[in-house]
Amino acid sequence: LQKTLILLQVTLSVVVGKTLMILFPDAMKRYILKMGEKSRMNQNPKFSYENWGPTFFSFKYLLFVLKVKWKRLEDEAYEGHPAPNTPVVTLSGEVCHLLDFMADNRPLILNFGSCT
Repeated sequence: LQKTLILLQVTLSVVVGKTLMILFPDAMKRYILKMGEKSRMNQNPKFSYENWGPTFFSFKYLLFVLKVKWKRLEDEAYEGHPAPNTPVVTLSGEVCHLLDFMADNRPLILNFGSCT
């Protein structure tokens, strides 16, 4: 049921977004660029709007968003319950799971950060 509701929500947002891109291309470009500012996507001069902007509200976009949202349904964590075994990608590009890094009974420490 949750997957069906997510499918309906994402499909509706993609249809509305695609319609707005067709009817109001300049306004949607400004909107998408504004979203790119928040994620710093458009700060790289080699990565222009023409490279990524038109992919918004495409069929591939729809499939990607569905995949991410459906996967997140499995990633709920509750205090006192086992941690979700979330898929992660290593720096070499290998896909594994978070709990694969557990060693014996030692705690697993996650350190989040960012580099610019």
